[in-house]
Amino acid sequence: MRNIIITLISISLAFYSCKNQNPTLAHTHETPEGHAEHDHEGHNHEHKPGEKHDEHNHEGHDHEGHDHGGKTEQKAVSASEHSDEIIFTKAQAAKTNFKVEEILPETFHGVIKTTGQILPAPGDESVIVATSNGIVSYNKTLTEGSAVQKGQVLFNIASRNIAEGDHYSKVKAGYEKARAEYERAVILIKDKIISQREFETIRLDYENAKIAFEAISGNRTAKGVGVTSPLTGYLKNLLIKEGEYITVGQPLATVSQNKKLVLRAEVSEKHYKSLNLIRSANFKTPYDNKVYVLSELDGKLLSFGKASNTNSFYVPVSFEFDNKGDVIPGSFVEVFLISAPIDNTLSIPVTALTNEMGTFYVYVQLDEEGYRKQEVTPGMNDGRQVQILKGLKAGDRVVTQGAYQVKMASFSGAIPHGHSHEH
Repeated sequence: MRNIIITLISISLAFYSCKNQNPTLAHTHETPEGHAEHDHEGHNHEHKPGEKHDEHNHEGHDHEGHDHGGKTEQKAVSASEHSDEIIFTKAQAAKTNFKVEEILPETFHGVIKTTGQILPAPGDESVIVATSNGIVSYNKTLTEGSAVQKGQVLFNIASRNIAEGDHYSKVKAGYEKARAEYERAVILIKDKIISQREFETIRLDYENAKIAFEAISGNRTAKGVGVTSPLTGYLKNLLIKEGEYITVGQPLATVSQNKKLVLRAEVSEKHYKSLNLIRSANFKTPYDNKVYVLSELDGKLLSFGKASNTNSFYVPVSFEFDNKGDVIPGSFVEVFLISAPIDNTLSIPVTALTNEMGTFYVYVQLDEEGYRKQEVTPGMNDGRQVQILKGLKAGDRVVTQGAYQVKMASFSGAIPHGHSHEH
């Protein structure tokens, strides 16, 4: 019995040794049918025609070194297609002033870019002058830009303690004397004691004295003679200092209503032939970088010069407009003169452009959260819109607000794992 057990063990060891030396014995297929019916659970392979299954290593179903070339190539192409994509999520967009617009051809206008100045419109301002000699004082704290009302007392002029005497008292005395002489002349002319010519001279002197007295007495205050504003507006400038001695007729201040303003642009002579095409303008103020459109301010062309100024190579072009904003008279501005229309033109808001070392870029939306940096060639711009000569096509969706934020997002580089593309 012992010998039988030893014999069986020996046979088993011999069979196991042969199996290890020839792995194919562990995976033998006697017929094609047998291979088809064989269960490859957890080992799903599609064999190409002519492929030798015996050469395929199924040991432990190890896929190390297995050729997935088709899928690898597909992934490489996909990564290449989106290697320049910038991810800017909806959550990021919600935190800033962000906007994307579809770019379509539309009418643009030729633009002549130049400089200019904002001036008060004729009749829109008035100079306040002194009505008496004396020492001037402010009725209240006055500064340039202060709002004033028509009839408001701005200055007081006192003349009691000056060598010339009280101007008010002098005017009053002159008026009373002229009135007495006139009343006497009325009696004398009836009796023909004086001539008609003498009477007219006396009457004229009386009327002038009366006007002078009424002008000064109507504004009489405890501090002297008050000087009022002739209109409602603001103090454009103060021409005297408090405590200064002034004389009758001397300018004290300028008051402007600031309702109407004039834009005066200086245009180079090389654009002279295009001046008759100009109908409107936009301008940009330096103190707030805001672009104003004259067509939105009831603006109109007043005139353009037929020749350049003396010792100048520029021709003036003037517009009048309503000051509905906060435009400051006297300020120098950047001017965009609007000329002939250009049809079927691609243009984008100037806020869509970014500048890198003189090269201009925009950001084009690829999908809901994907963007691409696109180089463009800009043309003319009117302060709000810029013409695009190259780099965009109709239907492109461009970031028009928030381009800087997308630019910052581009520095993060890689596309997040799991980001899907639907093109």
